[in-house]
Amino acid sequence: MNHQKKILVVSAHPESRSLNASLAAFAVEELRAAGHEVQVSDLYAMKWKATVDADDFPGHTADRRLHVMAASERDTLAQRLSPDIAAEQEKVRWADAVILQFPMWWFSAPAILKGWIDRVFTAGFGYGPALPPPYSEGALAGRRALVSVTVGARESSFTDRGIHGRIADVLYPVQHGLFWFTGMAPLEPFVVYDSNDLPEDRFAAAEQAYARRLDGLFTDDPVPFRSLVGGDYDHDMRLLAGVEALGTSGPDLHVRPRG
Repeated sequence: MNHQKKILVVSAHPESRSLNASLAAFAVEELRAAGHEVQVSDLYAMKWKATVDADDFPGHTADRRLHVMAASERDTLAQRLSPDIAAEQEKVRWADAVILQFPMWWFSAPAILKGWIDRVFTAGFGYGPALPPPYSEGALAGRRALVSVTVGARESSFTDRGIHGRIADVLYPVQHGLFWFTGMAPLEPFVVYDSNDLPEDRFAAAEQAYARRLDGLFTDDPVPFRSLVGGDYDHDMRLLAGVEALGTSGPDLHVRPRG
């Protein structure tokens, strides 16, 4: 990474001495040492409100039924969202890349991070009829995105024949459903497996591996998800027959063959 970039690190773990907190701090240190600007949203330290409700939308009145998508778009476009949401949206707009750092809990992100996603990526900001189409050069195009996640289970259990399913499939809602839906280019996730009790030598190895991934944040090839406007889908947003590689199924249908 030779040119100064702006990176937002969103961290979601309740313990400041946790592995996740250490990885977030390591990323910030590495990126700043490389000359980049970094902002951090430590959601637990911020006491981030995880639930969407009417308080998020000051333009909503109690005599009307709350339609979250309509209310969020109306107040986003009117620039009257709840101040905490508006502040996080400004960080995302500012950033050239977004890094999400979290532990995998019940095959997903912690509720506080899901709440950050739910509240920050409003209609009119992350998607909407007045914005570029999703799954393409969308509303947040031009940004890189990286998941850095810790997993308690062993790596073999998150493979094609592993009992938990492939890690790419488990993270598909974030990689494809958040990042690529909004136009951000997701990189292959950085995963620390068997992380419940990480000895010092494995932690050092994880830091070295993470440093390499951070060094390639703006140069590594992103996951080649298919574009909605690239001719692979019909008007019903269904993949056209015969486009996929032979034997491809599941989420891999929506990834272009590499090479």
